[in-house]
Amino acid sequence: MPVAYDSQTALVVVDLQNDFVDPAGSLFVPGADRLVEAANAEIRDAREAGALVVYTQDWHPAQTPHFVTSGGRWPVHCVAGSWGAQFQPGLTLEGEVVRKGTGGEDGYSAFSVRDPATGRTTSTELEALLRRWGIERVVVIGVATDYCVRESALDALRLGFDVSVMTSAVRAVDEPPGTGDAALAELAAAGAHLVP
Repeated sequence: MPVAYDSQTALVVVDLQNDFVDPAGSLFVPGADRLVEAANAEIRDAREAGALVVYTQDWHPAQTPHFVTSGGRWPVHCVAGSWGAQFQPGLTLEGEVVRKGTGGEDGYSAFSVRDPATGRTTSTELEALLRRWGIERVVVIGVATDYCVRESALDALRLGFDVSVMTSAVRAVDEPPGTGDAALAELAAAGAHLVP
């Protein structure tokens, strides 16, 4: 059953960037290279219905505690201005962009980031943007199901939005295997709608 988009709905396109979506990317998510076509179809449907489209974009400094080179867990990825940080070339870009991790923070949610030194959490601009547009419902697509999609959807639920996750338009890191399915089960239990 397709999502019914309207002016009170936002499509949140999570991190469809080269480092995650291109097989040559430093943190390629298996199957993510097949998401752009599905994402573009949703973007078209959303815009035709007057919905808001928002893209999230990891945008890290070259050195951050988030990276394994500085003691973190992840390979260097989505460094500001790099090829890896750019959106996939085939992705339709017609909407707002919310960048995260710009000051070296980590955190997976599109709604918040965490200072790795102090643990202090601060909001991104996403919630304020959605409130300004009068958004009540959020549809989440993108990568990765078990990280940024999961955390973004959970935060949206906590903030009082009605949340749908389009299962055909997300992909998981899935390490260890099963974390993608577990994330979807957790989201459903928290009140998100899982839409094929």
